[in-house]
Amino acid sequence: MAPPWLKALPDGVELAVLVQPRASRTRVVGEHDGLLKIQLAAPPVDGEANAALVEFLGKLLGVPRRQVELLAGDASRRKRLIVHGVDAVTAEAVISQAL
Repeated sequence: MAPPWLKALPDGVELAVLVQPRASRTRVVGEHDGLLKIQLAAPPVDGEANAALVEFLGKLLGVPRRQVELLAGDASRRKRLIVHGVDAVTAEAVISQAL
């Protein structure tokens, strides 16, 4: 069964993420309240944290940045993203390994 923060889509996956900006380093921490918690070293200023999140998830899942799309939560710690070109099984495996 897929974790609550991961939803399979026809052309990729949707991730429900809780972001903690201004952390000591960028990394996946685990699950928090049904969301995937990610710490970001970037500050939440001028979209820096969003850009860092998109870049981090792209690298983690092995896709170009243009395939990671922020759907909701532009100014919130709770965000929803779509990652195109990745299936749910692969995404879950890669993210679980990063924990």
